[in-house]
Amino acid sequence: MDTNKVWEWTTEEFLTVSASSSPTPGGGSVSAYVGALAASMTCMVANLTIGKEKYKEVEPQVKAILSQAEMVLSLLKSGLSQDIAEFSNFMAVLQMPKSTDEEKAVRTEKLQEVLVSATDTPLGISQNCFKVLQLAQELAPIGNKGAISDVGVSAYLAESALKSAMLSVDINLPGIKDGAYQERVRAERARLFEQAAIICADTVAVVQSRM
Repeated sequence: MDTNKVWEWTTEEFLTVSASSSPTPGGGSVSAYVGALAASMTCMVANLTIGKEKYKEVEPQVKAILSQAEMVLSLLKSGLSQDIAEFSNFMAVLQMPKSTDEEKAVRTEKLQEVLVSATDTPLGISQNCFKVLQLAQELAPIGNKGAISDVGVSAYLAESALKSAMLSVDINLPGIKDGAYQERVRAERARLFEQAAIICADTVAVVQSRM
């Protein structure tokens, strides 16, 4: 099945290929998928709030949330496709010739490049999941009460997807020789985890208070 056309698959096809021995879609891609589902729930509640007389006063705010959530949803979809492409790039570099010292040097350099790229992609997925969390937090106090539980779903899924995408970062990072890069990524990881936990808990508390 052509992984370049992953967004043309049915849900059944995606689950079947993910469950198979095929290395892609793997953890980073599945995390992006879950993050996209989280974003879709924020979009849905925003759409269920806009146009309702009861929520007329907050409509401009909710429209802004919806616009941002739609953008992040698009980015997470792209991240899923990119994560699959990164694996293919990595495998291609592993298969590069290494018979001579020159070939080994080229291969080593390329391997570092693809490792950084394969780390940046799931890191970006995590960062976009964090944006979903922030948007869910904004929507929780003002979204349509009839569907407010789904803002909580968005928050829970976004935090989980953020953490799970970061596992793809964790597994690649030790192979990267750039110490400054490693330090930056670890600092960003710590920041995202700490703030995501606070935002998720706050959002769910607001959701619970409105149910």
